[in-house]
Amino acid sequence: MSLSNSFPQNYNLLAIIMHWVSAIAVIGMFMIGIWMVDLSYYSSWYKTAPEGHKAVGIILALITVGRFAWKLLSASPEAEGTALEKMASKIAHLTMYILLAALFVSGYLISTSDGRGIEVFGLFTVPGAGELFEHQSDLAGNVHMLVAWTLIGVVAIHATAAVKHHVINKDQTLKKMLGKNKT
Repeated sequence: MSLSNSFPQNYNLLAIIMHWVSAIAVIGMFMIGIWMVDLSYYSSWYKTAPEGHKAVGIILALITVGRFAWKLLSASPEAEGTALEKMASKIAHLTMYILLAALFVSGYLISTSDGRGIEVFGLFTVPGAGELFEHQSDLAGNVHMLVAWTLIGVVAIHATAAVKHHVINKDQTLKKMLGKNKT
């Protein structure tokens, strides 16, 4: 583990794995969340889908905390592009972390307002907080949906920027997150 100020050529393997697992989870959770809100009481998925959504949400929260800590402890490659692009990249990454935190908190408030904990695939249970304020589930649900849509918008911009760097700028930005930068 490097704590120095030197810039490696690529992101390290753990950072790459956490990035792509997070990306797949965020996109998948968004799609499942959109699908879930239209489930009827009589659907066989009515209870199963939300339980899985909550469990994956807790795991993603743990990965995100680990990812943030790893980002602080390990060296990352230097960003490429103009000064404005570098600043936009930092803002986008910070925004994604803030939005993820808001999703985790709002999801927790929705899920535990009745006092029950969140079961994570039979491995452990996150204790419930109960109703901390009036109409908690409804208010947190509205925040959760708004933040999810906002996060997907920022993710789309992030992905578009990575493709732009690869196709138009022809720089190493995307290759660094794939571990394939050779310069």
